[in-house]
Amino acid sequence: MKKISKLWLFLIITFTINFSMVGIFLSLGYEYKDTEGVILGVLYMFVPMLAALFVEKIVHKQKAAKSLFISFKFNRWFLVAIAIPLVYTGLSIGISLLLPGVSFSMEMEGLFTRFEGLITPEEMERMQLALAASPIHPILLTLIQGIIGGLTVNAVAAFGEELGWRGFLIKEYKDLHFAKASLIIGVIWGIWHAPMILMGHNYPNNPQVGVLMMTVWCILLSFPFSYIAIKAKSVIAAALMHGMINGTAGLSIMLVVGGTDLTVGVTGLSGFIALVMVILAIYIYDYKISKEKIMGQTLAQTLNKHN
Repeated sequence: MKKISKLWLFLIITFTINFSMVGIFLSLGYEYKDTEGVILGVLYMFVPMLAALFVEKIVHKQKAAKSLFISFKFNRWFLVAIAIPLVYTGLSIGISLLLPGVSFSMEMEGLFTRFEGLITPEEMERMQLALAASPIHPILLTLIQGIIGGLTVNAVAAFGEELGWRGFLIKEYKDLHFAKASLIIGVIWGIWHAPMILMGHNYPNNPQVGVLMMTVWCILLSFPFSYIAIKAKSVIAAALMHGMINGTAGLSIMLVVGGTDLTVGVTGLSGFIALVMVILAIYIYDYKISKEKIMGQTLAQTLNKHN
């Protein structure tokens, strides 16, 4: 019997466990919008990490820190990883405002509109009263909380994903060109989200189309995430970037009125355009300034230089 490859073993374990978690969750009668849904979402994110560690340490007896790209050695690319999400969110807001029927609002009308139908009128009223009573403007408070949460709790949860997608898969696809590897990893990452999207995550009003949208978003995100992980020589930087995006994404819908979950916000069309701009900026830097030229090589060529 032919021995199963590390790559396929990782994918089979990850997808089987994650998809089964959603199946069990739904069979027990829970709804994603409830507290149980939040718990499911957090647990869901740690499965790629556990699968990668199982394959590397238990099955193949490898040293996880080296084989999975784990390094806490700080360098300037960690700062870049933290800054890019802020720029990306800002660009998403600006591009959203260029769309027909979309306007700017400091009163967070867009946020309240997005929650209509997802929470009860009583819950909506409590949320509005709590925000109104805050001594700090809710927008500034959200930004501060997003940064703090993005660099702490969200980054830890994001590490659960990144150890699999960037830590494990970058090494498994090391013989591929940077662009091809990023594309494949993005497709896998996007499909992995499908059960959560169909339950209402990110695209509550358009869950079916949302599966395609999430896949496209993950493909686009895969390029800067992979680039940052390689330049920083650590998957930790990618986790910080991932955590910051999750932490500050809410701002992209709080400040705009109009549009839908398919058009505005970091996960909407405006976010896609913003991401393309970020990718182009990274490409120009890589082609014109950087000495490594990561985007023009296979992952192996770049990783060998870092060893």
